[in-house]
Amino acid sequence: MSFSNESKLTLPVGDRDHGQGTPGSPITLVEYGDYECPHCIAAHSVVREIQRALGNDLFFVFRNFPLTTSHPHAQIAAEAAEAAGAQGRFWQMHDAILERNSSLSEDLLLELGNGVGLDPSALAQSLADGTFKERVREDFMSGVRSGVNGTPTFFVNERRYDGFADFDSLMDAIDAIKG
Repeated sequence: MSFSNESKLTLPVGDRDHGQGTPGSPITLVEYGDYECPHCIAAHSVVREIQRALGNDLFFVFRNFPLTTSHPHAQIAAEAAEAAGAQGRFWQMHDAILERNSSLSEDLLLELGNGVGLDPSALAQSLADGTFKERVREDFMSGVRSGVNGTPTFFVNERRYDGFADFDSLMDAIDAIKG
């Protein structure tokens, strides 16, 4: 397991975050991710497996960290997820994007939004207006301040984890934190 001695989560988990599980669980796992990053796509199934393994002992938070230079559709995908969050469907859209991101485009995001029950005109309007651009930027900047420089980057109970993003490695790190 590999934790950074220097990097900690600078923006504590709070009401602004999208979380799954029970806040205050013994383990809080925060992921800074990019919807177009192949490593984040692979980590998605790892996180699901960790959620199943830990159950009520885990609170999982996802924060946007679109690497737009490498991934030109990551920003709009993050904005679409945030727009879904405004309609109470963040996690459904999050999962849909990560599971069908082979050819991200605004058209695909609108199709995915429709598939998870979003108001299609509200989603299209929010993307056209950049309604959630600042919200995505806030996540991104909190990651920069926390030492994030690539995706996915995980924090376990506010400590940056610098190891591999596979199930066994992440679980070893979580077990080390749990004591």
